[in-house]
Amino acid sequence: MPIRTRKTFGLKLTIALASQLLAGVASAEMLDVEKDELKFGFIKLTDMAPLAVAYEKGYFEDEGLFVTLEAQANWKVLLDRTITGELDGAHMLAGQPLAATIGFGTKAHIVTPFSMDLNGNGITVSNEIWDLMKANIPVGADGKPEHPIKADALKPVIEKFKAEGKPFNMGMVFPVSTHNYELRYWLASGGIHPGFYSPTDVSGQIKADALLSVTPPPQMPATLEAGTIYGYCVGEPWNQQAVFKGIGVPVVTDYEIWKNNPEKVFGLTKEFTEEYPNTTLAITKALIRAAKWLDENDNANRMEAVEILSRPEYVGADKEVIANSMTGTFEYEKGDKREVPDFNVFYRYFATYPYYSDAVWYLSQMRRWGQIPEAKPDSWYDEVAKSVYRPDIYMKAAKMLVDEGYVEEADFPWNSDGYREPTPAADIIDGVPYDGKHPNAYIDSLSIGLKSGDVVKGSEVIKQ
Repeated sequence: MPIRTRKTFGLKLTIALASQLLAGVASAEMLDVEKDELKFGFIKLTDMAPLAVAYEKGYFEDEGLFVTLEAQANWKVLLDRTITGELDGAHMLAGQPLAATIGFGTKAHIVTPFSMDLNGNGITVSNEIWDLMKANIPVGADGKPEHPIKADALKPVIEKFKAEGKPFNMGMVFPVSTHNYELRYWLASGGIHPGFYSPTDVSGQIKADALLSVTPPPQMPATLEAGTIYGYCVGEPWNQQAVFKGIGVPVVTDYEIWKNNPEKVFGLTKEFTEEYPNTTLAITKALIRAAKWLDENDNANRMEAVEILSRPEYVGADKEVIANSMTGTFEYEKGDKREVPDFNVFYRYFATYPYYSDAVWYLSQMRRWGQIPEAKPDSWYDEVAKSVYRPDIYMKAAKMLVDEGYVEEADFPWNSDGYREPTPAADIIDGVPYDGKHPNAYIDSLSIGLKSGDVVKGSEVIKQ
């Protein structure tokens, strides 16, 4: 069932002003929103939390917005309904606005003024595969596997399957998902080829050692248990669900693949932001406040967030499963629970700022695996990033919140040019640094994948 805010038009201004007074903040001038009844879509993952919190804490209503939140069947349905206007906006895979804007899959100009989180994913394998991998994984003095576990430990297992004529199938949630690119990144860092795309073959399995295919997030554990796939990359709580069900073992988190990597975004059509600019600002303000609440006071609100997310209208998983990662820990093998305070980050480290360099990384991975079939100059990556990621909207919303007393000025990168500082080699599992201002040099530095000028034709990589 969709979740709807109670609509009370006559009390709209009174509600917002009363909320501000109760919070002890400066009186603010209400934005004259052009559209106040909105429907937002989401997928049942813990990183939809800013939407749930903005709804439950009344932040949308503070901005004069009356919102319906509606779970969607899968990422394609969610994107299609945003494009057609059935949804006004949605919790999206970061690759979706970029892919749509450049015309990979569906063609539509989608933008994001708000990044929803950092980190939050993991790669899980079945018990059978874990047992085969363990012989290749060093252990510490405590007898537990040393982390991060690299894909090098999986490579002999895949070679064994190949020698026996058995395909090694793995799941990810969508062709332009972070999960697809993170799984590919991890596999390639261990010398395992995850396959290419081409204009005539969108399976992504050309020359693949591991065959990746799409499985919706909530179905991952059941698909693993059925033996259809041997492992998957997904967001929470679906890695921890495998642990609780005793059917699989998370081997690595995306924090271990790339420290503080970007994850989901909030997506809107460009047309929506142009027709309803004040509404767009109001949405962004509410989401920034929700993200702050999720991280403030050293995650003090996380157990309350867990209770909210466990409700069937949101994620609908057991509280214990959601809490396993949302409260700063992560369980790998059953009983091997470790402190991972930054597994889910919603606000600190400027997590909500829509950095161009985040967009460029996604585009670089699309190019690396052939979803962008031809080489592009560095300037093209910059132009696409700036057409999709909208820090200008974000910073305007942030300035209003600072003036209203809801957030601190130090919470935002006021002098940023839109690019993060380059990620050092030590923060990425394959030891290859990333600089968003030089995407082609970055792509060429990666050991497996297309290089400058390469194209995939049929089942072959052609160097031009």
